[in-house]
This record gives sequence, C-alpha cells and structure tokens, in this order.
Amino acid sequence: MKGKHLFSILFLLSINILVSQNTYDINFPGNDRDQKCQLCFQIFNQKPKEVKFSIKREKTNLYFEINDKNWFNLLFKNSGDGLAVDIVLKDRYACDITTMENTQIRGFLLKPVYSQALRSGLKPSGEGLFRVYLGKVPEGFLNDELEYNILFLSNKNLCQYYVIYDLESYAWDLLDMGMYLDSLTYHSKQIKSSEKEGFILKNKTLKFKIPFEKNKSEYSQDDIKPIYDSLRLTDYYIKTIKIKAYSSVEGRLDRNIELQEQRANSIVAALQTFQKPTIKTSVSSSENWVEFLNDIKGTPFESLSNLTKSQVKAKLVGQFSKDIESILKRHRKAVLELELEKKDKYLNMSSEELLAKFNTAISLEQLVEAKDLQNSIFEKLKNKELAPEFLQKMQIPKQATFAKILNKNSAFKYMLNVRQALIVYNELLELEKLVPKDGEVKYNIAAIKIKLWRFNAIEIDETQLKNQITALKNYGIHSSLITKMTVNFHIIKAENAMRKREYATKDKSVVYINGHYKDFPFSDYDYLSLAQFFSYYGNTDMSVELLENKARSIDIDEDLLFYYLNLTLINKEFTQDSDYRTILLNANNLNKERFCKLFNSIEQGGVTFQLLEDSFLRKTYCESCIN
Repeated sequence: MKGKHLFSILFLLSINILVSQNTYDINFPGNDRDQKCQLCFQIFNQKPKEVKFSIKREKTNLYFEINDKNWFNLLFKNSGDGLAVDIVLKDRYACDITTMENTQIRGFLLKPVYSQALRSGLKPSGEGLFRVYLGKVPEGFLNDELEYNILFLSNKNLCQYYVIYDLESYAWDLLDMGMYLDSLTYHSKQIKSSEKEGFILKNKTLKFKIPFEKNKSEYSQDDIKPIYDSLRLTDYYIKTIKIKAYSSVEGRLDRNIELQEQRANSIVAALQTFQKPTIKTSVSSSENWVEFLNDIKGTPFESLSNLTKSQVKAKLVGQFSKDIESILKRHRKAVLELELEKKDKYLNMSSEELLAKFNTAISLEQLVEAKDLQNSIFEKLKNKELAPEFLQKMQIPKQATFAKILNKNSAFKYMLNVRQALIVYNELLELEKLVPKDGEVKYNIAAIKIKLWRFNAIEIDETQLKNQITALKNYGIHSSLITKMTVNFHIIKAENAMRKREYATKDKSVVYINGHYKDFPFSDYDYLSLAQFFSYYGNTDMSVELLENKARSIDIDEDLLFYYLNLTLINKEFTQDSDYRTILLNANNLNKERFCKLFNSIEQGGVTFQLLEDSFLRKTYCESCIN
C-alpha cells in the first residue's frame, strides 16, 4: 500500500518577542494565556492523533488542508476563532548569520481568516480531504525558498503555533510471509525499488568481515580463507557481492576513499577466480565515524566526540594517532555479503528437453530428479526465459505422492504473478483434500487467504481466519511464522478500522503488532514497511523504537537510516542527545547530498529548513553542507 503522510506537525512553540511588523488584530497572551486559550487547548487535547492538517500551496494561493471536517468545525465555532499564515524564508538561517533573532513570528504574517469565512469556504479536496483558502504569497517572495507556519487563534488570541514538516513516505506492505516451496521462500523486495523485486528461489547468503592494515589494500589470506572454504564445500556459485568498505577516520577523505575502493576491488578479483560467470558487484565506502564515536566512549579520547570532523582529523596525527591506534585499527575493514545460487545441472537444456525430462521423471516417480528439474524450470520462468503458461504443460497427477511438487507449482505461480492468487488459492484447497495434514500446504493457503482478504477479493470470517492461523502450530509450523502471520492479520484489521474511522479498534490491533513484532526476524524492507505503518497511523514513537537500534549500526540500510532521521530530527529530546551525532555523521557519510537535502524547504523535498532553529542541527548542517 502506498502510505503517504498527509501532514506532520511540530509542537507548540514558546512565547517569545514579537518581530516588528503588522500583526493585524491578533492578541498575544502573556501569563493569562492558559485562561484565554482554555477552550482551544481542550479541543486540541481531544484531537484524535489520526487528524492531520497542513498548508498547501498552488501557484501563489495558500490553503489550509485537513482530513477531518468535524474536528475543524469544532475548532472554529466562535467569530474570533481563526487561522493565519506565517511565511518563513530560508534566508533567516544563513550560516554566516552568527546571532538569530528569537522571535515568535519568524517571517511575514498574512492577514488572519476567521470562523465564518473558514466554515463557509471549506470544500472537499480529494479523497477524505478538505481545504479552505487563506491568502496569497506576496509577489516579492516568489523567488525565495519558503515555508508556511500556522497560527491557531481563539477569540483572536494566538493559542497554537505550528511548524509543518514533511515526513518522507514509502510504499508499505504486509510483512513478507513467504511461501513454502522446498523450504520457505521469500520475496527479495528492495526498499524503494519495485523494479528489482524478485524472490529467493534456491539461494543462500554468506556474510564475512575482512580487516585491513593501515594504508594498505592487501588482506591476510587467513582472513579470507573462510570464504574460500565455504565456496569449495558448496554446490553454489556467487551470484552477487555487496561490499561495504570502511576506513578509519584519520587522514584525508580522498585518500581514504581511494583505499576503500582498492580494498573492495582486490576482494572481488580474488573471488572472481572461483567461477566463470561474472559476479554482479555493488560497492559502497565511507569513513567509519559510527564505530569511532561509539568506541571512544569511556576512554581517555572521549572528548573528541565534541569536536567537528575536521578538528578530529587535525588531532589524529603524530604520537596522538599512535596512542589511539588500538581503537582505529578495528575500523578498517570490508563487510561482504555474498548471495549464492545453487548450480543448475540443467542450465543449458532447452525448454522442450526440460519438459520432456520432467514429465518422464514424474511418470517414473523419480521425485528427487523431478524436484531438481522443477527448480530449473522455475529459474527460467523467473528470468523470463519461459512464459508462465509453461507451468500448464507440466504433467503432474493429482495424487498425494506428488503433493510437494503440486504445492510448489501452485505457490510458484502465485509468486510469479500475484493476480493468480484466487486461482492458486482454490488449487491449494483441492490439494489440501489429498494431504489434509500437510503443514506447508496449509501455511500457503493461509498466506494467500490473508492477501486476498486485504485486496477484498474474498469474504472472510475474522474469527475463523485467526483460528486457522493459530492451528498451524499443530502441523509443524514454527511459532515465529505464526506470529508474523498474526501481525499481518492485525495490519489488515487496522487498515479496515481506519477506513471506517473506528479508531479504538484500530488502536487495539496496533498495540498487538507493537507487542509482537520482536518475536520474529524480518528484512530491511519489512522494517521500513512496519515503521511506515506505525507512523501513518499516528504512532511515531513506535516507529522510532522499532528503528533506533538499527540506526546506531554501521551497516544499516540507507533508506532505513534516513527514515529514522525523518522521525527524530524534529524532536529536541533526540537532537540534544550526544549520541545522536553518531547517527547524523553516519547519514552524512552514506549520502551527503541526501543528508543536506533534509534541511531544504518542504517544496524543495526537505523535511523543513526550520530544523535549523536547533543550534546543534544548524552547526552540523553548516559544517557538512555549506562548503
């Protein structure tokens, strides 16, 4: 499902000094603010977390947009209840400005719009959305980078001041339950990349770490020997290599990058000697600031964490560099992830030969050879060397003897094309009659049934489905798989409840999901998918908790890290934590351009440039992004 955040908001700002400009008829309460804003505060406190609002710009026109008309009407009942827009320029945060004015109104204030005009002007604007016109961007600002803050007025008193931020969103889906073929087979979905989606049919993954000496790109043969041994002992070849190469933080950045690339290339060249097929390789490299800042905690070098990157590098020379070498040497390494694919002895056989050989093996009940041939056929289908209709030519009797092969064919058909889900579901129900105690068949039936429910393709009884999932434990299905399936059950239930605005029902399912996702492992795609789900339904704190440990690891997926930043950059409880710098430096190392873009205006693809109100973030931005 595409999960696009409508709007996101910062909390109320403190009352500060007013900038000298036209504030129209707005009153700015002082010590009597709680009294004058009592009703407004009550309405905001009662606001469901699912209610979201923002300012939308179309050419020069500015609109207030909201997804709940009832709450809007509750907020603007009295004649003096209204809205105003504060137009903020990014120039306010220029790095050469040493002292920034501490003002409540940060930019140019538009004339307020009050209750009567707001209620009469509110019109539908897309599915579940409503909007009302608030004013125009002044002509003199049209070439500037702008953002639009919202003033909520109660009896013409400023009671709430909101800064909008844009939380980057991704597609989210159910957690990958996989399908049983020979074993459980998962989709290999990549974050933000539907074109590369496939599935792991008969592969396995090996991970290794290879250390390097200072200023050298050669590795020890003893360190790479486990890789050689693993490859010699398997019937697999290397399909892809992902290498993340890290240098220690001392020295020139350009030299460090050069060393990392040499290290990665030397490893690839060595592994390519094991096989003729060219290994598909992806390499990323960075200085290892994450482990550096983590490892100096509690040591005599801990004070380095308060310095800028350039100041740290200036320190790491001469005798000081020798003194800290015991720490730095741990940071020079390459992390390898090898995706292996089983060697296919039928690789060069034509489709006609494969089909004839498979049908012969079935007729002779040579099940082991039939499975190997079936896998070879699947591989060709996956690579689009064969058309999906090829599966129909495979002559498999509807007998219990061939249940595993029938199950694989049906499950693969579904994985190849999800639009076949209902057909495959009915095929598996018929197969279940032949093997009523086969757990793998029952698992596949439940997995597809959950998908069909989500797409509203079949009517389901929720209680019956939940019992069906729970009963899988009686057929040898691991409890972690059953829990993951139950989490998916509640994801769908939450989505359905949200559409009906049954917030309490939705919250019960979210609580279950949050309480059980730790009971099973999942992929980076699943991590991001679940984090997006939590955030979309107003539970940002759950998203942060889900990702916070991964955010502090050096090998985190880039999209996961940047999503975590989107969730936390607007919260000073995080940005004032000294450990947060480690996360920021990690993001800057992974993708500097993307990191700096976070501080653009929303219209320029950023979170908000008003993050730069935070002195720590402004210092980090000016150090890293303004050169």
